[in-house]
Amino acid sequence: MDTRVIRIDPLHPEQELIDEASAILARGGLVAIPTETVYGLASDTYNVDAVQRIFYVKGRPMDNPLIVHIDSVSRLNEVATDVHEWVFRLAERVWPGPITFILRRSPAMPKEVSAGLDTIAVRSPAHRVALSIIERLDKPIAAPSANLSGRPSPTNAMHVMKDLMCKIDAIVDSGDTFFGIESTVINMLEERPVLLRPGPIDLDELSRILATDIIVPDYARGIGYADTALSPGIKHRHYSPDTRLVLVESQSIDMLVEKVSSLLEYYTSKDLSVGVIASRETSPLYNNYGNVIVIGSRHDLYEVAKNLFKVLREVDERRLDIVVVEGFEEKGIGLAIMNRLRKASTEVIRV
Repeated sequence: MDTRVIRIDPLHPEQELIDEASAILARGGLVAIPTETVYGLASDTYNVDAVQRIFYVKGRPMDNPLIVHIDSVSRLNEVATDVHEWVFRLAERVWPGPITFILRRSPAMPKEVSAGLDTIAVRSPAHRVALSIIERLDKPIAAPSANLSGRPSPTNAMHVMKDLMCKIDAIVDSGDTFFGIESTVINMLEERPVLLRPGPIDLDELSRILATDIIVPDYARGIGYADTALSPGIKHRHYSPDTRLVLVESQSIDMLVEKVSSLLEYYTSKDLSVGVIASRETSPLYNNYGNVIVIGSRHDLYEVAKNLFKVLREVDERRLDIVVVEGFEEKGIGLAIMNRLRKASTEVIRV
């Protein structure tokens, strides 16, 4: 299959190119599109064949539901049912934006979108290109991340090309995504909201908006897996490069650096090609070991999050045997960073 690459200005989308991408979706094609979080692999939500093709192309487990994207809060009743008025009020405050709600699926939505569940994951993306395509199609789109299942999510069109070129109909190239990690996912069907997947939205800020505490199960921190996948990222292994990753966590920077250094020395003594993913502040301490990959500053965890998947893909490009990864503070977006790193890692060491 030939994959058309359509380059669209992210700030001033060209209408004829939006029309082209939407037309491909309308005739049942799959199109990778940018969002503010990561690139998504989009289909017409109502086209069951196209939705099923997403699972096939990605190699995605059939019990891992997709996220439905809409262009406005006014479409919420189209994709979900029995939506409380306070959910509408909340959506008006946080959409478009990187937050997904788990709601009751509307009978109009194909069950294939939700992996057979009676729930649905839905959000409105804060990206002009994505919103323009949905608006032009005049239908919701189903769009998981545009990568092979289990691989690091794509944050630019080149990542999509490496995974899905010649497997899908088109790739919309609008440059790098803004946040670099997937949306926050909240289950709104329980007595108290439950965090299923952390993302760019700060949990404390969200609690203030909801005027209630949010339950954070272990799997939302990247520890273990949920029994049932109400949303992506909570049941199956995700975000993993092919290279073996060893994540080191510590409350003390000194202890963290000491443990990472000892691991690098140990693996090097075994004649393994070794790398390290480190913060800008600590990276000079590992220069003796080579293959130091700087992920960002500990003082700007949004920078770390933006670079995370790009760095995990770079690891494979360097063809190393093993890479040691520094952990980060589990605060704010740091919760989402640690969720992704724990799921991507082969081994987690806490000191």
